[in-house]
Amino acid sequence: MRTSKRPQILEAAARIVEREGVKSVTFDSVAAEAGLTKGGLLYHFASREELVKAIHQHLAAQWESDLSAAAGKSAAAATPVERLTAYTRVAVQSATRAELLFMLEGSTTPDYAAPWDEVMDRWVPPPTIDSEDSAALDRFIARLAADGLWLYDSLTTEALSPELRQAVAERITGTLTREDG
Repeated sequence: MRTSKRPQILEAAARIVEREGVKSVTFDSVAAEAGLTKGGLLYHFASREELVKAIHQHLAAQWESDLSAAAGKSAAAATPVERLTAYTRVAVQSATRAELLFMLEGSTTPDYAAPWDEVMDRWVPPPTIDSEDSAALDRFIARLAADGLWLYDSLTTEALSPELRQAVAERITGTLTREDG
């Protein structure tokens, strides 16, 4: 029985997306990046559509793994604040351009969106803002700030210094745990 090259292929495809965008994912480019023949790639994925769907699933699963590691537990075992804090930490420290590009692409195709939506549903429930609940508003603002930093990192060539990134991350996560007075 042959060892599956699926993880190697999916990682290669993610590297291509990170460098060149989603449209650059072709059988030829992924096979070359993965060190396989086009036939070897076709053994694992019968179509580009199947490959792209698998990349969405792979990246969403990695993202969820990062969220669980940041929380130190699964989404089911974490409180709402622990889940949002983990989401914020991952978004400000380790989210990738490939994830962003695939999430954007997925937003227009239900099959592609499904793995991302499942992760979001577990980790970041939709905001329910009560104008009288300032803590709920702070939590939503923290999420928006984390998402904004992720977009900044993904769309600009200006890298933040580790010190600035840490300061921003601490400020954002600090809004999630402070007591209202």
